[in-house]
Amino acid sequence: MQKRKLGKSDLEVSALGLGCMSMSFAYGPAGDKKDMIALIRKAVELGVTLFDTAEVYGPFVNEELVGEALAPFKGKVVIATKFGFDLNPVTVQRTGGVNSRPEHIKGVAEAALKRLKVDAIDLFYQHRVDPSVPIEDVAGAVKELIAAGKVKHFGLSEPGIQTIRRAHAIQPVTAVQSEYSLWWREPETELLPTLEELGIGFVPFSPLGAGFLTGKMDENTRFDSSDFRSQVPRFSPDALKANVALVALVREVADSKAVTPAQIALAWLLAKAPWIVPIPGTTKLHRLEENLGATAVQLASDDLQWIEAAASGLHLEGARLPEYALKMAGL
Repeated sequence: MQKRKLGKSDLEVSALGLGCMSMSFAYGPAGDKKDMIALIRKAVELGVTLFDTAEVYGPFVNEELVGEALAPFKGKVVIATKFGFDLNPVTVQRTGGVNSRPEHIKGVAEAALKRLKVDAIDLFYQHRVDPSVPIEDVAGAVKELIAAGKVKHFGLSEPGIQTIRRAHAIQPVTAVQSEYSLWWREPETELLPTLEELGIGFVPFSPLGAGFLTGKMDENTRFDSSDFRSQVPRFSPDALKANVALVALVREVADSKAVTPAQIALAWLLAKAPWIVPIPGTTKLHRLEENLGATAVQLASDDLQWIEAAASGLHLEGARLPEYALKMAGL
């Protein structure tokens, strides 16, 4: 497995990480725990060293799953988790909105250390910006956790450009996590240039468009009410009729390279910059192996230009998140 450094930091990880959320949360029923532990350990065997979770996934159970699965590999892998919501540890429910008060951040860190079975959190993201708490206070709280040896690196998820700059001035930001794929290229406008300027790594989530870019969906695809995608505008029946044109484009490129659409979608991201580390998620071994095969796919600059020009000419429909989620993220 190829390795990459997240920006100018000393945090080196596999070129592709593993997003663990879907094993416990959001995409229908949770996976069988034993099977998910086996899948995570197989990922380690295949060279993956970056694993992404959060306290809100479940809540709590995904961190526990990741902690149990990776316990035998202490010091050999990087675990990223997140803080930033009000959760009740007794009822295991979200009790409110965002919460990044410094005392809350420190309490979340202590609990996460236990669930993850680690001595220090490798990468600690603010999950969503809290408009009621200055980002300088958030960065300062994480800085104190780093000084105490409880956290190693600071990250931000779905932040605005000025938030990144203000946080970075207090405590260097190692990585920013936001959605980025051929289906959602908004980060190219301001985010990627800012991260390159500041020397911050980028960790795209939903690099396969929540499964859309694998080519396994079509305009007739429907989702169970327990699946988050059932609420997402770009997965609505009308939007899918327009959006399948992007899948056709990716499949055309994949066929020309004798690889899969998912591998093209991931290879495109990997080719964008050496400090980009996508974190596709899956609950299936064959998908894990397929995704990791993307690291062997070479896309020349001519390939990238053609793909991007063709994709830019498509009319894609539907917001990437439900309205309530966009508001929660301050987007």
